[in-house]
Amino acid sequence: MAANKKAGGQQQASRISIYVSCQNLLNKDVTSKSDPCCVLFAPDHNLLWSEVGRTERIKNCLNPQFSRAFEVDYYFEQVQKVRFMIYDIDSKAQNLSDDDFLGSFECTIGEAVSNSPMTRPLSRKNDKRAGTSTITITVREMLIQPEVLSLNFKAKHLDKKDLMGKSDPFLVLHCIMPDGSWQVVHKTEVIKNTLDPVWEQFDIRTNQLATINYDQPIKIECHDYDSDGSHDLIGSFTTTVNEIMRATNGVEVEWQCVNPKKLSKKGYCNSGMIYLTAVRHYRDYSFLEYVFAGLQLNFSVGVDFTASNGDPKEPGTLHYINPKKPNQYMKAIKAVGDVIQEYDSDQMYPALGFGARVPPSKDVLHEFAINFNSSDPFCKGVQGILDAYQACLSKVQLYGPTNFAPIINHVARFALQTQQEQSARNYYILLILTDGAISDTDDTIKSLVYASTLPMSVIIVGVGLADFSTMNILDSDSKALADKDGVQARRDIVQFVPMRDFENSPAESLSKHVLGEIPKQVVEYFRMYTIPPGRGVVKPLAPVSEAPPADH
Repeated sequence: MAANKKAGGQQQASRISIYVSCQNLLNKDVTSKSDPCCVLFAPDHNLLWSEVGRTERIKNCLNPQFSRAFEVDYYFEQVQKVRFMIYDIDSKAQNLSDDDFLGSFECTIGEAVSNSPMTRPLSRKNDKRAGTSTITITVREMLIQPEVLSLNFKAKHLDKKDLMGKSDPFLVLHCIMPDGSWQVVHKTEVIKNTLDPVWEQFDIRTNQLATINYDQPIKIECHDYDSDGSHDLIGSFTTTVNEIMRATNGVEVEWQCVNPKKLSKKGYCNSGMIYLTAVRHYRDYSFLEYVFAGLQLNFSVGVDFTASNGDPKEPGTLHYINPKKPNQYMKAIKAVGDVIQEYDSDQMYPALGFGARVPPSKDVLHEFAINFNSSDPFCKGVQGILDAYQACLSKVQLYGPTNFAPIINHVARFALQTQQEQSARNYYILLILTDGAISDTDDTIKSLVYASTLPMSVIIVGVGLADFSTMNILDSDSKALADKDGVQARRDIVQFVPMRDFENSPAESLSKHVLGEIPKQVVEYFRMYTIPPGRGVVKPLAPVSEAPPADH
């Protein structure tokens, strides 16, 4: 197997993709089928099981083929234990405690590699069989230098599959495995009630489609979506990466969508036509390549100073300063800041507050420097933020309402200046700490949709025991966030977690969870504008008092 050699020849790692499918899962839903997701765990440095990643969730399915692979480093000379756990996901919360456990399987990566594809029974937590449930693990080595294809597909004259309508078509892309089987690697969105769908552009790496050369076959199926999971096959065809690449010169590539069951019918030609209207092909740079080329992660903090936090002088309230134990606000600032500070050379961080009466005017402000210096809201290091936060509590009056948009717009102004440089010099990360539901939901969504076009990400940490259901809307993993005018976010930039889920966990657990998506979001932004790693000219940042962009 191809290997990555480390300095001194100490260890050799091969990058592999692990695909998972399951058969005959337990059904935990009363009126429908389970909505399974596979979660991969591996021992951390303390030998405690730690989450590595998750597949997508598939609705109403007891025999899922997950398209999202786990990408890990395989070391021949190490015993690398892994645990696959299947859950029926019924909520948007990241914590799995409220989701039904369907079964698990534990092995080593070496076992999975040497037996691929490997099918084994799933077990319950008491080590008893989970009925007749099984898991199939397929491993594929990633040999080809990863490049990215941005693909635009459409179809015309598809077969009508629905009795009361037309069809609800979606595409499923498969790569071929070493044993000749087909593995799902991508699914498009479903387009409702049409025989002429135009699917949204999507990105896929070439080494997801082909591992040896660009003439390896790729199978693309078109299905009619059914809510009960019994999707009907409209038709399929095979192609290759080389054939797909023909569309890079503005040439439309077309295929007949053929249903094998209809081939014997007299006069049957096809079940519609599939068209590839455009392809964009470019190098897939990694997060580390941007960091090595000088990318700086600029950290900003927004703190909720609304009255719902309680009197900070009273023990047990959310802003109460206990000299022996940091409160949840302080824990979150330190956990996230301690990681990001390694990627910011000057370690000067803007720290802002919102929802308080601020001296000397006592006006309610939703964007103020917690060091009370609007022209220089920067704090030195993570400890500087914590010091300014504690000092601020004694000077402001907690009030309300809870508005996020002004803080998001503030950081967006910084990010807009960086965007105008057209370089991979700076990326902005805003940490918002809040104790409850927001009051300016529409304005916040509009600001996030706008921010999705800029080099920035937003982390929201919920403090306390309030209802944070609105935050799950902002953290729109299943579909694109859209404002009230229907404008959709260009990419997902929001990560929300309730602090209570990590109350008894080490700080590393919180930082790992809230920052885990940042490298991906950074790469997605620069990929969106085809910006390679490299330095640019640094422009001065806007002071706090400056207005948001006029076109926002």
